[in-house]
Amino acid sequence: MKQIKFKLLFFIIVFAFTACQKVITVNLNNAGPQLVIEGNLTNLYGPQIVQISKTVPFTSTNNYPPVSGAIVILSDTLGHSGQLTEISPGIYAINSVSGQYGVTYTLTVTTGGKTYTAQSTMPRLVKLDSLTSMVDQFNTKDRTIIVNYQDPLNIANQYKFNLYINSTIVNTIFANDDNFTDGRYVREQLFQNSTDIISGDTAKVEMQCIDKNIYQYWFTLSQLEVNGPGGGITPSNPPSNFNNGALGYFSAHTSQTKVIIVK
Repeated sequence: MKQIKFKLLFFIIVFAFTACQKVITVNLNNAGPQLVIEGNLTNLYGPQIVQISKTVPFTSTNNYPPVSGAIVILSDTLGHSGQLTEISPGIYAINSVSGQYGVTYTLTVTTGGKTYTAQSTMPRLVKLDSLTSMVDQFNTKDRTIIVNYQDPLNIANQYKFNLYINSTIVNTIFANDDNFTDGRYVREQLFQNSTDIISGDTAKVEMQCIDKNIYQYWFTLSQLEVNGPGGGITPSNPPSNFNNGALGYFSAHTSQTKVIIVK
């Protein structure tokens, strides 16, 4: 949740984490503070976390004020509902909960006299078989990490991968769908150039199976990352699943990890 580069991107282009299904161009110099909600619900039993903060003007320092005192409710289509507890300023948690495949979850946040909602449906888990590595074709000292998995046939799937090298997350967004790999065995190379990976490093990958709306959010953000604010695409917010003008995302997704020592 707390990926500094993502937050830096907010204010290079002055967007924030997902809201409703439209893209809004924001004036970089004059945009006022906007609410940012970052919510994740996984299939892993344990605390589920929501972070709420506000944007700052483009010319301000990267100090994103947390939003305290919000009422945060997580509910689902099975009739369950629970309120999250604020465990530190702007950080809300609900304990001993796990998401289920096929269930649609709703996150409702009330703060400042307004209510914001987002929905996400948890996809079926696709097993991450293994991690491997290969020598970089341009620099034989560097390695590229490869994720290996079987994509299910005739089912639309979307994926996000978080790569950690020696316990530090790589500041690259890896998101893809199965438009060209449906039903195939996939060996996907996690290309990036922000972190040197060498033999002997410890590589960990978290594989998330995400719904279509969340994929659109992360894929758009990855394109902004690649192209930059002047790189051939219009600076704008990524598509979001929150309403009422909130920025951010709420993602109900599966999570699994594997670790290797890079050869």
